[in-house]
Amino acid sequence: MSQNLHGPAQPWILIAVIAVQALCAAIFLGDMFADLAGMDTGDTGPAEGPHAYIEGLAAIALLTAIVIETRILMWLLRRKAQLEESLSAAQAAVQDIISAEFANWRLTPAELDVATFLVKGLSTAEIAAMRGSAEGTVKAQLNAIYRKSGTSNRAELMSLLIDTLMGQRQPAGSAETDASPRTV
Repeated sequence: MSQNLHGPAQPWILIAVIAVQALCAAIFLGDMFADLAGMDTGDTGPAEGPHAYIEGLAAIALLTAIVIETRILMWLLRRKAQLEESLSAAQAAVQDIISAEFANWRLTPAELDVATFLVKGLSTAEIAAMRGSAEGTVKAQLNAIYRKSGTSNRAELMSLLIDTLMGQRQPAGSAETDASPRTV
């Protein structure tokens, strides 16, 4: 799994920053209240008054930042969940479209395996190794897949699938496609 280079990979980093800011705000507020309490009893000189107010403003600024950062963090976490859900739905839709194309081509189980590996970008030798078969067998299965899909090579087959995924053509077997020639 790759690490996101543009920001924290996990929200715990931002949570830690917010916690440190909350600690600092608590220290400022505690010091400010101690200063104000001492000023009321006359234990401190007149110089503590402005100092306590500056600490109070700093604490208010920190608390405001904490509230804003927490709201942003919550929004980011909700957005991340939405994006992950959308990605999952898109992946399922892509798989459904590719599976429908394979079903419409009436591929055998072995051809289906080979076609799946082909879509994943594996070479003929890699497909043969993955399936534990000879390269000649895989080549014969690829030729059957090309014939059934109406293409003549890997590039045309991938182009056909991409066009279908992008909505530039209807999947094989639909009413529109059966009446008109295929575009590759």
